[in-house]
Amino acid sequence: MTWAEIVVLIVSGFLVGFINTLAGGGTIITISLLIFLGLPATVANGTNRVAVLLQTFVAVVTFRKKRILDIKKGILLCFPTVIGSIVGSMTATHLEASVLEKVIAAAMFIMLFFIVYKPERWLKSQTHLIEQQLQWYHYAAYLIIGFYGGFIHIGVGFFMIAALVLLSGYDLLKANAIKNLLVLAYAPFSLAIFVYYGQVNWHYGLILSIGNVLGAFFASRYAITLGTNFIRYVIILVNLITVLQLLGVYNFASIFKFVLSK
Repeated sequence: MTWAEIVVLIVSGFLVGFINTLAGGGTIITISLLIFLGLPATVANGTNRVAVLLQTFVAVVTFRKKRILDIKKGILLCFPTVIGSIVGSMTATHLEASVLEKVIAAAMFIMLFFIVYKPERWLKSQTHLIEQQLQWYHYAAYLIIGFYGGFIHIGVGFFMIAALVLLSGYDLLKANAIKNLLVLAYAPFSLAIFVYYGQVNWHYGLILSIGNVLGAFFASRYAITLGTNFIRYVIILVNLITVLQLLGVYNFASIFKFVLSK
């Protein structure tokens, strides 16, 4: 591993940690970079989980200190998410994700439309939904989201935020905090499965984690200052970028190749 690769890993990790903490979708950058650096797609998918685990741990601790995190309800939502992620991770170790990526890209594009069309639903909390007892469809939704997170993780934050806002009634700031808790809950199980199947490169994963942790700390620490409107704009931008990548309009790996060749 060259110094240029180490620097690119840390810098991209910081960017991804910041994006994932406030919105989601940053994982597409990480996986593209790891594949460009020579890791097989399955190993890149598993290696990314190291950074995800450490990044979300820092974010959750910081959100908790700032009293943004709804621990009680968040923990209840962790159970179906973790179960789904375990099944998704097991599936990911045996299947290619290319077809699923196209389906997810279409779903994300639809979600992008609603974020732009009715922004007020994402900026204000809905108390009646927050206080509502969890229904079967809540568990079903987080079970499916957990499966996708365990399977490929790319863009899982968007779907968690959508569920937390539209089904659970949280505004974007609090939804982001709980989203990080959900990912933290399933990340150890997902990582353990990829480790078992030999699909984790610890050298790349730990170096990448340095940037991810710093990005997550910065994003979670200043989330209140940045505000829900800023978070919404980040989600719109990253959502669009992720959709274009998944649809093959451009490739992050080509961008990294250009940067490292200079």
